[in-house]
Amino acid sequence: MKRMHISITALLAVFFQIASAQIGRPFIHDPSTIVECNGKYYTFGTGGGGLISADGWTWYGGAVRPGGGAAPDAIKIGDRYLVIYGATGGSSNHKGAILTMWNKTLDPTSPDFNYSEPIVVATSDGYEENDAIDPGVMLDPNTGRLWLTYGTYFGFTRLIELDPKTGKLKEGNKPIDVAIVCEASTLTYRDGWYYLLATHGSCCDGANSTYNVVVGRSKQITGPYLDNVGRSMLEGGGKMVVATRGNLIGPGHFGHIKLEKGVEKMSLHYEADLEQGGRSVLGILPLVWKDGWPVAGEKFKEGTYEIESVRRGYALELAVDFTRMPGGPRGFGQPNNEPIKPVPPQQLADVIKNWPTGTINLRIGDYMSRPHQQWTITDAPDTTGYLGGPYYKIVLAGTDRTLAATADAEVITVPAFTGAPEQLWRIDQLTDGTYRIMPKIIPNSGKKLVLVSSGDSTPALAEFDFNSDNCKWNFRAH
Repeated sequence: MKRMHISITALLAVFFQIASAQIGRPFIHDPSTIVECNGKYYTFGTGGGGLISADGWTWYGGAVRPGGGAAPDAIKIGDRYLVIYGATGGSSNHKGAILTMWNKTLDPTSPDFNYSEPIVVATSDGYEENDAIDPGVMLDPNTGRLWLTYGTYFGFTRLIELDPKTGKLKEGNKPIDVAIVCEASTLTYRDGWYYLLATHGSCCDGANSTYNVVVGRSKQITGPYLDNVGRSMLEGGGKMVVATRGNLIGPGHFGHIKLEKGVEKMSLHYEADLEQGGRSVLGILPLVWKDGWPVAGEKFKEGTYEIESVRRGYALELAVDFTRMPGGPRGFGQPNNEPIKPVPPQQLADVIKNWPTGTINLRIGDYMSRPHQQWTITDAPDTTGYLGGPYYKIVLAGTDRTLAATADAEVITVPAFTGAPEQLWRIDQLTDGTYRIMPKIIPNSGKKLVLVSSGDSTPALAEFDFNSDNCKWNFRAH
Protein backbone atom coordinates (compact mmCIF):
# COMPACT_ATOMS: atom_id res chain seq x y z
CA MET A 1 0.00 0.00 0.00
CA LYS A 2 1.54 3.28 -1.11
CA ARG A 3 0.76 4.99 2.15
CA MET A 4 0.94 8.76 2.26
CA HIS A 5 1.64 10.93 5.29
CA ILE A 6 -1.51 11.45 7.35
CA SER A 7 -1.29 14.26 9.88
CA ILE A 8 -2.34 13.87 13.49
CA THR A 9 -4.80 16.73 12.91
CA ALA A 10 -6.49 14.82 10.09
CA LEU A 11 -6.75 11.66 12.18
CA LEU A 12 -8.23 13.57 15.10
CA ALA A 13 -10.77 15.14 12.76
CA VAL A 14 -11.87 11.72 11.55
CA PHE A 15 -12.12 10.26 15.06
CA PHE A 16 -14.05 13.29 16.29
CA GLN A 17 -16.63 12.82 13.54
CA ILE A 18 -17.17 9.12 14.26
CA ALA A 19 -17.88 9.85 17.92
CA SER A 20 -21.47 10.63 16.87
CA ALA A 21 -23.83 8.30 15.06
CA GLN A 22 -22.81 7.37 11.52
CA ILE A 23 -25.47 5.62 9.46
CA GLY A 24 -24.65 3.23 6.65
CA ARG A 25 -21.13 4.26 5.67
CA PRO A 26 -19.16 5.49 8.72
CA PHE A 27 -15.63 6.84 8.50
CA ILE A 28 -12.83 4.32 8.97
CA HIS A 29 -9.66 3.23 7.16
CA ASP A 30 -8.27 -0.31 6.83
CA PRO A 31 -11.07 -1.90 8.88
CA SER A 32 -10.71 -5.29 10.48
CA THR A 33 -13.20 -8.03 9.74
CA ILE A 34 -16.40 -7.18 11.62
CA VAL A 35 -16.72 -9.29 14.78
CA GLU A 36 -19.78 -9.81 16.98
CA CYS A 37 -19.42 -9.61 20.77
CA ASN A 38 -22.36 -9.82 23.19
CA GLY A 39 -24.91 -8.67 20.64
CA LYS A 40 -22.88 -5.81 19.18
CA TYR A 41 -20.61 -5.50 16.16
CA TYR A 42 -17.02 -4.22 16.31
CA THR A 43 -14.44 -3.22 13.73
CA PHE A 44 -10.99 -1.67 14.27
CA GLY A 45 -9.03 0.63 11.96
CA THR A 46 -5.65 2.17 11.27
CA GLY A 47 -4.40 4.52 13.97
CA GLY A 48 -6.13 2.79 16.87
CA GLY A 49 -9.74 2.68 17.93
CA GLY A 50 -12.68 1.68 15.79
CA LEU A 51 -16.45 1.45 15.54
CA ILE A 52 -19.29 -0.20 17.47
CA SER A 53 -22.82 -0.92 16.28
CA ALA A 54 -25.85 -2.51 17.91
CA ASP A 55 -27.47 -3.38 14.59
CA GLY A 56 -24.73 -3.30 11.92
CA TRP A 57 -26.17 -0.17 10.30
CA THR A 58 -25.78 2.71 12.77
CA TRP A 59 -22.20 2.96 14.01
CA TYR A 60 -20.46 4.89 16.77
CA GLY A 61 -16.85 5.43 17.69
CA GLY A 62 -15.60 3.88 20.90
CA ALA A 63 -13.99 0.56 20.04
CA VAL A 64 -10.63 0.35 21.81
CA ARG A 65 -7.46 -1.17 20.39
CA PRO A 66 -4.09 -0.26 21.91
CA GLY A 67 -0.87 -0.27 19.93
CA GLY A 68 -1.70 2.22 17.17
CA GLY A 69 -0.17 1.16 13.88
CA ALA A 70 -2.15 0.06 10.89
CA ALA A 71 -4.61 -2.35 9.29
CA PRO A 72 -5.70 -4.59 12.17
CA ASP A 73 -7.73 -7.79 12.03
CA ALA A 74 -9.81 -9.57 14.67
CA ILE A 75 -11.26 -13.02 15.22
CA LYS A 76 -13.13 -14.87 17.96
CA ILE A 77 -11.51 -18.13 19.05
CA GLY A 78 -13.41 -20.03 21.71
CA ASP A 79 -14.53 -17.48 24.30
CA ARG A 80 -11.72 -14.99 23.58
CA TYR A 81 -10.91 -12.43 20.91
CA LEU A 82 -7.59 -12.24 19.11
CA VAL A 83 -6.68 -8.81 17.72
CA ILE A 84 -3.73 -8.44 15.34
CA TYR A 85 -2.13 -5.29 13.97
CA GLY A 86 0.90 -3.97 12.12
CA ALA A 87 2.93 -1.79 14.43
CA THR A 88 4.66 0.45 11.92
CA GLY A 89 2.02 1.70 9.51
CA GLY A 90 3.84 1.08 6.23
CA SER A 91 6.97 3.14 6.68
CA SER A 92 8.99 3.98 3.57
CA ASN A 93 11.90 1.75 4.64
CA HIS A 94 9.58 -1.30 4.87
CA LYS A 95 10.64 -2.21 8.39
CA GLY A 96 7.69 -3.63 10.25
CA ALA A 97 6.27 -5.92 12.88
CA ILE A 98 2.98 -7.72 13.39
CA LEU A 99 1.66 -8.29 16.90
CA THR A 100 -1.16 -10.28 18.44
CA MET A 101 -3.05 -9.72 21.69
CA TRP A 102 -6.05 -11.27 23.46
CA ASN A 103 -9.10 -9.95 25.23
CA LYS A 104 -12.03 -11.70 26.91
CA THR A 105 -14.40 -9.08 25.47
CA LEU A 106 -14.37 -6.23 22.99
CA ASP A 107 -16.74 -4.14 25.12
CA PRO A 108 -14.59 -1.40 26.71
CA THR A 109 -17.21 -0.88 29.46
CA SER A 110 -17.01 -4.49 30.65
CA PRO A 111 -15.07 -5.34 33.84
CA ASP A 112 -13.48 -8.20 31.84
CA PHE A 113 -12.04 -5.79 29.26
CA ASN A 114 -8.25 -6.13 29.40
CA TYR A 115 -5.82 -6.71 26.54
CA SER A 116 -2.90 -9.04 27.06
CA GLU A 117 0.63 -7.89 26.34
CA PRO A 118 1.19 -7.88 22.56
CA ILE A 119 3.35 -10.61 21.04
CA VAL A 120 5.46 -10.15 17.90
CA VAL A 121 4.70 -12.89 15.35
CA ALA A 122 6.30 -11.49 12.17
CA THR A 123 8.85 -8.84 11.21
CA SER A 124 10.45 -7.29 8.13
CA ASP A 125 13.94 -5.80 8.20
CA GLY A 126 13.60 -3.26 5.40
CA TYR A 127 15.82 -5.19 2.99
CA GLU A 128 13.87 -8.36 2.20
CA GLU A 129 11.01 -8.14 -0.30
CA ASN A 130 8.18 -8.01 2.23
CA ASP A 131 6.41 -5.61 4.57
CA ALA A 132 5.27 -6.97 7.94
CA ILE A 133 1.94 -5.16 7.87
CA ASP A 134 -1.71 -5.74 6.86
CA PRO A 135 -2.41 -8.99 8.74
CA GLY A 136 -5.40 -11.20 7.91
CA VAL A 137 -6.31 -14.17 10.10
CA MET A 138 -8.28 -17.40 9.52
CA LEU A 139 -9.10 -20.36 11.77
CA ASP A 140 -9.26 -23.41 9.50
CA PRO A 141 -12.71 -24.99 10.01
CA ASN A 142 -11.34 -28.41 9.07
CA THR A 143 -8.23 -28.61 11.20
CA GLY A 144 -8.57 -25.91 13.86
CA ARG A 145 -5.19 -24.52 12.79
CA LEU A 146 -4.70 -20.75 12.84
CA TRP A 147 -3.19 -19.01 9.82
CA LEU A 148 -2.08 -15.45 9.19
CA THR A 149 -1.22 -13.70 5.92
CA TYR A 150 0.54 -10.35 5.70
CA GLY A 151 2.40 -8.06 3.29
CA THR A 152 1.95 -5.08 0.97
CA TYR A 153 2.41 -4.24 -2.69
CA PHE A 154 6.15 -4.11 -1.92
CA GLY A 155 7.29 -7.68 -2.47
CA PHE A 156 5.54 -10.81 -1.26
CA THR A 157 2.44 -11.63 0.70
CA ARG A 158 3.40 -14.28 3.25
CA LEU A 159 1.66 -17.02 5.20
CA ILE A 160 2.52 -18.11 8.73
CA GLU A 161 0.88 -20.43 11.25
CA LEU A 162 0.02 -19.28 14.76
CA ASP A 163 -0.81 -21.22 17.89
CA PRO A 164 -4.59 -20.80 18.43
CA LYS A 165 -4.14 -21.09 22.21
CA THR A 166 -1.38 -18.52 22.65
CA GLY A 167 -1.51 -16.35 19.54
CA LYS A 168 2.25 -16.86 19.16
CA LEU A 169 4.06 -17.99 16.05
CA LYS A 170 3.86 -21.76 15.82
CA GLU A 171 7.16 -23.23 16.93
CA GLY A 172 9.41 -23.98 13.97
CA ASN A 173 7.07 -22.30 11.48
CA LYS A 174 8.62 -20.27 8.67
CA PRO A 175 6.88 -17.81 6.33
CA ILE A 176 5.72 -19.04 2.92
CA ASP A 177 5.33 -16.70 -0.05
CA VAL A 178 1.80 -16.99 -1.49
CA ALA A 179 1.29 -13.83 -3.58
CA ILE A 180 3.03 -10.74 -4.93
CA VAL A 181 2.20 -7.07 -5.57
CA CYS A 182 -0.91 -7.08 -3.41
CA GLU A 183 -1.77 -6.32 0.20
CA ALA A 184 -4.45 -6.46 2.89
CA SER A 185 -4.83 -10.20 2.34
CA THR A 186 -6.88 -12.78 4.17
CA LEU A 187 -7.95 -16.40 3.79
CA THR A 188 -11.27 -18.19 3.79
CA TYR A 189 -12.37 -21.78 3.17
CA ARG A 190 -15.30 -23.23 1.23
CA ASP A 191 -16.15 -26.62 -0.27
CA GLY A 192 -12.64 -28.05 -0.32
CA TRP A 193 -10.91 -24.86 -1.48
CA TYR A 194 -8.79 -22.30 0.34
CA TYR A 195 -9.29 -18.80 -1.03
CA LEU A 196 -6.70 -16.03 -0.78
CA LEU A 197 -8.33 -12.61 -1.06
CA ALA A 198 -6.07 -9.62 -1.47
CA THR A 199 -6.16 -5.96 -2.43
CA HIS A 200 -4.51 -4.72 -5.63
CA GLY A 201 -3.77 -1.14 -6.61
CA SER A 202 -2.82 1.99 -4.71
CA CYS A 203 -4.39 3.47 -1.61
CA CYS A 204 -4.44 6.58 0.54
CA ASP A 205 -4.92 9.00 -2.36
CA GLY A 206 -8.62 9.65 -1.89
CA ALA A 207 -10.65 9.62 -5.10
CA ASN A 208 -7.49 8.79 -7.08
CA SER A 209 -6.90 5.49 -5.27
CA THR A 210 -7.08 2.39 -7.45
CA TYR A 211 -7.80 -0.28 -4.83
CA ASN A 212 -9.74 -3.42 -5.81
CA VAL A 213 -10.05 -6.90 -4.30
CA VAL A 214 -8.97 -10.06 -6.15
CA VAL A 215 -8.91 -13.77 -5.30
CA GLY A 216 -7.10 -17.01 -6.06
CA ARG A 217 -7.75 -20.48 -4.69
CA SER A 218 -5.88 -23.66 -3.81
CA LYS A 219 -6.62 -27.13 -2.47
CA GLN A 220 -3.73 -26.63 -0.03
CA ILE A 221 -3.51 -23.86 2.54
CA THR A 222 0.09 -23.22 1.48
CA GLY A 223 -0.84 -22.74 -2.19
CA PRO A 224 -0.20 -22.26 -4.99
CA TYR A 225 -3.14 -19.87 -5.32
CA LEU A 226 -4.42 -19.71 -8.89
CA ASP A 227 -7.11 -17.51 -10.41
CA ASN A 228 -9.91 -18.49 -12.79
CA VAL A 229 -7.57 -18.67 -15.79
CA GLY A 230 -4.88 -20.61 -13.94
CA ARG A 231 -2.51 -17.72 -13.26
CA SER A 232 -0.66 -17.87 -9.96
CA MET A 233 -0.97 -15.03 -7.48
CA LEU A 234 2.81 -15.29 -7.22
CA GLU A 235 2.80 -14.06 -10.83
CA GLY A 236 0.32 -11.24 -10.25
CA GLY A 237 -2.83 -13.30 -10.87
CA GLY A 238 -6.19 -12.79 -9.20
CA LYS A 239 -9.87 -12.87 -10.20
CA MET A 240 -11.83 -9.68 -9.50
CA VAL A 241 -14.12 -9.77 -6.46
CA VAL A 242 -15.07 -6.10 -6.13
CA ALA A 243 -13.96 -2.84 -7.75
CA THR A 244 -15.03 0.81 -7.64
CA ARG A 245 -18.81 1.26 -7.66
CA GLY A 246 -20.15 4.63 -8.73
CA ASN A 247 -19.19 7.24 -6.16
CA LEU A 248 -17.58 4.65 -3.88
CA ILE A 249 -13.94 4.56 -4.95
CA GLY A 250 -11.23 2.00 -4.27
CA PRO A 251 -12.58 -0.95 -2.21
CA GLY A 252 -10.01 -2.86 -0.14
CA HIS A 253 -9.37 -4.83 3.06
CA PHE A 254 -11.81 -7.69 2.54
CA GLY A 255 -13.31 -9.38 5.60
CA HIS A 256 -15.54 -12.48 5.44
CA ILE A 257 -18.64 -12.60 7.68
CA LYS A 258 -20.69 -15.81 7.81
CA LEU A 259 -24.04 -15.08 9.43
CA GLU A 260 -25.74 -18.40 8.68
CA LYS A 261 -25.97 -20.92 5.87
CA GLY A 262 -26.65 -19.04 2.67
CA VAL A 263 -26.23 -15.58 4.25
CA GLU A 264 -22.71 -14.19 4.00
CA LYS A 265 -21.34 -10.64 3.94
CA MET A 266 -18.06 -9.02 3.07
CA SER A 267 -16.68 -6.04 4.96
CA LEU A 268 -14.26 -3.59 3.38
CA HIS A 269 -13.53 0.08 3.15
CA TYR A 270 -13.82 2.42 0.20
CA GLU A 271 -10.85 4.74 -0.15
CA ALA A 272 -13.19 7.60 -1.00
CA ASP A 273 -16.92 8.16 -0.67
CA LEU A 274 -17.53 11.13 -2.98
CA GLU A 275 -20.84 11.85 -1.24
CA GLN A 276 -19.00 12.25 2.08
CA GLY A 277 -16.18 14.57 1.08
CA GLY A 278 -13.99 11.82 -0.35
CA ARG A 279 -13.42 10.26 3.08
CA SER A 280 -12.64 6.58 3.61
CA VAL A 281 -15.75 4.70 4.75
CA LEU A 282 -16.82 1.26 5.90
CA GLY A 283 -18.62 -0.88 3.33
CA ILE A 284 -20.68 -4.04 3.85
CA LEU A 285 -21.84 -6.02 0.81
CA PRO A 286 -23.52 -9.38 0.25
CA LEU A 287 -21.09 -12.14 -0.71
CA VAL A 288 -22.25 -14.29 -3.61
CA TRP A 289 -20.58 -17.53 -4.75
CA LYS A 290 -20.66 -18.08 -8.51
CA ASP A 291 -19.13 -21.15 -10.14
CA GLY A 292 -16.97 -21.70 -7.07
CA TRP A 293 -15.70 -18.12 -6.84
CA PRO A 294 -16.61 -15.31 -4.41
CA VAL A 295 -17.94 -12.09 -5.90
CA ALA A 296 -19.44 -9.00 -4.30
CA GLY A 297 -23.21 -8.99 -4.43
CA GLU A 298 -25.49 -5.99 -4.77
CA LYS A 299 -26.95 -3.87 -2.02
CA PHE A 300 -30.65 -3.73 -2.69
CA LYS A 301 -31.65 -0.72 -4.79
CA GLU A 302 -34.88 1.20 -4.33
CA GLY A 303 -37.37 0.85 -7.15
CA THR A 304 -40.57 -0.73 -8.42
CA TYR A 305 -40.46 -4.48 -8.92
CA GLU A 306 -42.23 -7.72 -9.59
CA ILE A 307 -41.45 -9.87 -6.52
CA GLU A 308 -40.94 -13.32 -8.04
CA SER A 309 -40.95 -16.60 -6.15
CA VAL A 310 -38.00 -18.85 -7.04
CA ARG A 311 -40.22 -21.86 -6.24
CA ARG A 312 -42.34 -21.52 -9.38
CA GLY A 313 -41.61 -18.13 -10.94
CA TYR A 314 -44.98 -16.77 -9.91
CA ALA A 315 -45.43 -13.21 -8.59
CA LEU A 316 -46.49 -11.86 -5.22
CA GLU A 317 -49.83 -10.08 -5.68
CA LEU A 318 -52.87 -8.69 -3.91
CA ALA A 319 -55.65 -11.25 -3.51
CA VAL A 320 -58.22 -9.20 -5.46
CA ASP A 321 -60.63 -10.07 -8.25
CA PHE A 322 -58.95 -10.23 -11.63
CA THR A 323 -59.96 -7.38 -13.93
CA ARG A 324 -59.90 -8.23 -17.60
CA MET A 325 -58.37 -5.89 -20.13
CA PRO A 326 -60.33 -4.85 -23.25
CA GLY A 327 -59.80 -6.76 -26.47
CA GLY A 328 -61.23 -9.89 -27.96
CA PRO A 329 -59.65 -13.26 -28.63
CA ARG A 330 -57.10 -13.81 -31.37
CA GLY A 331 -56.72 -16.76 -33.74
CA PHE A 332 -59.09 -19.74 -34.13
CA GLY A 333 -60.99 -18.21 -37.03
CA GLN A 334 -61.40 -14.78 -35.46
CA PRO A 335 -61.17 -11.77 -37.80
CA ASN A 336 -57.64 -10.46 -37.89
CA ASN A 337 -57.79 -7.70 -40.48
CA GLU A 338 -58.65 -4.70 -38.32
CA PRO A 339 -56.12 -1.84 -38.04
CA ILE A 340 -53.30 -2.44 -35.58
CA LYS A 341 -53.57 -0.17 -32.56
CA PRO A 342 -51.55 -0.37 -29.34
CA VAL A 343 -53.39 -1.75 -26.32
CA PRO A 344 -52.74 0.53 -23.32
CA PRO A 345 -51.47 -1.26 -20.20
CA GLN A 346 -53.91 -1.65 -17.35
CA GLN A 347 -53.61 1.29 -14.94
CA LEU A 348 -54.10 1.44 -11.19
CA ALA A 349 -57.03 3.83 -11.65
CA ASP A 350 -58.76 1.19 -13.79
CA VAL A 351 -58.95 -1.33 -10.95
CA ILE A 352 -58.39 0.22 -7.53
CA LYS A 353 -62.04 1.26 -7.18
CA ASN A 354 -62.96 -2.42 -7.15
CA TRP A 355 -60.61 -3.32 -4.29
CA PRO A 356 -61.51 -3.50 -0.59
CA THR A 357 -60.41 -0.51 1.47
CA GLY A 358 -59.22 -2.39 4.56
CA THR A 359 -56.75 -5.23 4.97
CA ILE A 360 -56.18 -7.25 1.81
CA ASN A 361 -54.56 -10.68 1.79
CA LEU A 362 -51.86 -11.84 -0.60
CA ARG A 363 -51.45 -14.67 -3.03
CA ILE A 364 -48.98 -15.80 -5.69
CA GLY A 365 -49.98 -15.99 -9.35
CA ASP A 366 -48.93 -15.71 -12.98
CA TYR A 367 -47.21 -12.40 -13.58
CA MET A 368 -49.15 -10.30 -16.11
CA SER A 369 -47.71 -6.83 -15.40
CA ARG A 370 -50.90 -5.75 -13.64
CA PRO A 371 -51.17 -3.03 -10.94
CA HIS A 372 -51.87 -5.56 -8.18
CA GLN A 373 -48.48 -7.22 -8.89
CA GLN A 374 -46.14 -4.21 -8.79
CA TRP A 375 -44.36 -3.21 -5.60
CA THR A 376 -42.40 -0.07 -4.79
CA ILE A 377 -39.58 -0.67 -2.32
CA THR A 378 -37.82 2.24 -0.60
CA ASP A 379 -35.68 2.88 2.48
CA ALA A 380 -38.04 3.18 5.42
CA PRO A 381 -37.95 6.53 7.29
CA ASP A 382 -36.21 4.76 10.16
CA THR A 383 -32.65 5.04 11.48
CA THR A 384 -32.26 1.36 12.33
CA GLY A 385 -31.03 -1.32 10.00
CA TYR A 386 -29.12 -4.59 9.88
CA LEU A 387 -25.62 -5.66 8.91
CA GLY A 388 -25.31 -4.24 5.42
CA GLY A 389 -28.51 -2.32 4.87
CA PRO A 390 -31.47 -0.28 6.10
CA TYR A 391 -34.96 -1.64 6.62
CA TYR A 392 -37.30 -1.14 3.70
CA LYS A 393 -40.99 -0.40 3.28
CA ILE A 394 -42.78 -2.37 0.58
CA VAL A 395 -45.93 -0.76 -0.83
CA LEU A 396 -48.13 -1.49 -3.79
CA ALA A 397 -46.92 0.84 -6.54
CA GLY A 398 -48.87 4.09 -6.70
CA THR A 399 -50.48 3.56 -3.28
CA ASP A 400 -49.64 3.59 0.39
CA ARG A 401 -50.89 0.01 0.78
CA THR A 402 -48.14 -1.69 2.79
CA LEU A 403 -46.79 -5.20 3.25
CA ALA A 404 -46.97 -6.22 6.92
CA ALA A 405 -46.39 -9.23 9.18
CA THR A 406 -49.07 -10.29 11.66
CA ALA A 407 -48.97 -11.79 15.14
CA ASP A 408 -50.24 -15.02 13.59
CA ALA A 409 -47.10 -15.20 11.41
CA GLU A 410 -49.01 -14.31 8.28
CA VAL A 411 -48.26 -11.66 5.68
CA ILE A 412 -50.93 -9.18 4.60
CA THR A 413 -51.30 -5.66 3.23
CA VAL A 414 -52.67 -2.81 5.31
CA PRO A 415 -54.12 0.45 3.94
CA ALA A 416 -51.27 2.75 5.01
CA PHE A 417 -47.65 2.74 6.15
CA THR A 418 -47.32 3.78 9.80
CA GLY A 419 -43.68 2.92 10.43
CA ALA A 420 -44.61 0.05 12.75
CA PRO A 421 -41.77 -2.50 13.01
CA GLU A 422 -43.91 -5.26 11.48
CA GLN A 423 -44.04 -3.08 8.34
CA LEU A 424 -40.23 -2.89 8.03
CA TRP A 425 -38.45 -5.48 5.89
CA ARG A 426 -34.91 -6.75 5.68
CA ILE A 427 -33.76 -7.80 2.20
CA ASP A 428 -30.63 -9.99 2.05
CA GLN A 429 -28.99 -11.18 -1.14
CA LEU A 430 -28.06 -14.83 -0.56
CA THR A 431 -24.91 -16.63 -1.58
CA ASP A 432 -26.61 -18.01 -4.72
CA GLY A 433 -27.67 -14.51 -5.83
CA THR A 434 -31.36 -14.81 -4.90
CA TYR A 435 -32.92 -12.90 -2.00
CA ARG A 436 -34.71 -13.51 1.26
CA ILE A 437 -37.33 -11.09 2.59
CA MET A 438 -37.67 -10.87 6.37
CA PRO A 439 -39.86 -8.67 8.61
CA LYS A 440 -38.07 -6.74 11.33
CA ILE A 441 -40.35 -8.37 13.91
CA ILE A 442 -43.29 -10.72 14.21
CA PRO A 443 -45.66 -8.93 16.65
CA ASN A 444 -45.76 -10.52 20.11
CA SER A 445 -43.13 -13.04 19.09
CA GLY A 446 -39.38 -13.48 19.28
CA LYS A 447 -39.32 -15.72 16.21
CA LYS A 448 -37.27 -14.79 13.15
CA LEU A 449 -39.33 -15.78 10.14
CA VAL A 450 -39.05 -15.00 6.44
CA LEU A 451 -41.45 -14.64 3.54
CA VAL A 452 -41.98 -18.02 1.90
CA SER A 453 -44.01 -19.53 -0.90
CA SER A 454 -45.63 -22.38 0.98
CA GLY A 455 -47.46 -23.50 -2.16
CA ASP A 456 -47.94 -22.41 -5.74
CA SER A 457 -50.47 -19.78 -4.66
CA THR A 458 -49.90 -19.11 -0.97
CA PRO A 459 -47.35 -16.77 0.64
CA ALA A 460 -46.63 -17.14 4.35
CA LEU A 461 -44.00 -16.55 7.04
CA ALA A 462 -41.82 -19.46 8.14
CA GLU A 463 -38.30 -20.35 9.25
CA PHE A 464 -35.52 -19.76 6.74
CA ASP A 465 -34.15 -22.83 4.96
CA PHE A 466 -31.46 -22.04 2.40
CA ASN A 467 -31.91 -25.47 0.83
CA SER A 468 -35.54 -24.70 -0.05
CA ASP A 469 -36.53 -22.50 -2.99
CA ASN A 470 -39.68 -21.71 -1.01
CA CYS A 471 -37.60 -19.16 0.93
CA LYS A 472 -36.03 -17.42 -2.07
CA TRP A 473 -37.19 -14.50 -4.19
CA ASN A 474 -36.05 -12.44 -7.16
CA PHE A 475 -36.82 -8.83 -7.96
CA ARG A 476 -37.64 -7.95 -11.57
CA ALA A 477 -37.50 -4.22 -12.27
CA HIS A 478 -40.81 -2.90 -13.55
